[in-house]
Amino acid sequence: MINNNQLALLEPASPATALPVLDQRARGATFHEVPVKAILNSPATTGMGFWSLNPYVGCEFGCTYCYARETHKWRVERAGADKADRADKAVEGVHSSASSAPSASLPPWLAFEKQILVKTSAAAVLQRTLFPAKLAGASLVIGTATDPYQPAERRFRLTRSILEALLGWRGLSLGIITKSPLILRDLAVLQRLAERHELSVNISLASVDAALLRRIEARSPAPHARLRALKGLVDGGIQAGLMVAPILPGLTDSRAALAAIMAAARKAKACYVAGFPLRVGPATRERLLPHLAEEFPELAERYARHFAGRHNASREYIDALTARLHALQREYGFPVNPSMRRRRHAPRTPRPGGIPEATAQWTLL
Repeated sequence: MINNNQLALLEPASPATALPVLDQRARGATFHEVPVKAILNSPATTGMGFWSLNPYVGCEFGCTYCYARETHKWRVERAGADKADRADKAVEGVHSSASSAPSASLPPWLAFEKQILVKTSAAAVLQRTLFPAKLAGASLVIGTATDPYQPAERRFRLTRSILEALLGWRGLSLGIITKSPLILRDLAVLQRLAERHELSVNISLASVDAALLRRIEARSPAPHARLRALKGLVDGGIQAGLMVAPILPGLTDSRAALAAIMAAARKAKACYVAGFPLRVGPATRERLLPHLAEEFPELAERYARHFAGRHNASREYIDALTARLHALQREYGFPVNPSMRRRRHAPRTPRPGGIPEATAQWTLL
């Protein structure tokens, strides 16, 4: 019970933290303009071994397993603080309605897909702050936390403007990660980038089972659309492959499921296939585990038990999954890329005497 006489030690949220609304969708997503001073995330910041860039914070696709949900909370808090520091409170009061205060009443896992932050100045900031020597030969990857070709890109065209800005340099190592066939819109720009830089495009696809995907990522593009985009990129001369991520224990990690996706990738002319195991952070846990309880109750308790107090699957599971992936890569004629194994949270080569790959499907957990 609240004592009406107690002192108000915590001030209510200031209208100054509100962000301008750029768009609102009928299905519930609101898009806010967010100011940015820097656009590049260093390896030291992310621990991922490469530089990254995300034009948006949050994603309309709203995949239940997405590990990046926690980043939304951090960015909203930072944006509010930045805006309060440099803007006049009296003027900003006009933006203080509930609809223009991102995440004010939503948990981070839900705000991630309902309150999308749009870095409208991303390309201009990139042009001012990108110094190739600063990258020290490391790759720059676009779309590591949110999809750069989510539906909002049709209107805002931030990813397109970033790609065009990158035409001003030469000799960089660039990567793009997306689920969306919208990337084919920018094929001509990608072809020009490939002439100036080392470029690879990763089409993300967890399964070729469309019915299963509808149960875990209901708003993402269908598997056949992504595979068609992959083929279109490769036919257009772009180095492109399939990223099987995340691989979900008990749902998409069987040998049959992974073989089906390898076969589909081969048919689409993929240059490579890489796979990565599920990671369950705090915000992901709040979204994924209740969803599993509804859709896959036979797995929910096992997930909760295995990922209790940890973000990653067990070392034994990852070793067995890696062995399975490597065997399938060789079987379908795809390279086994050692550099992929050096990335944080990526599968590693099994230790001598490790678990045989045939046991990988959840039997270890």
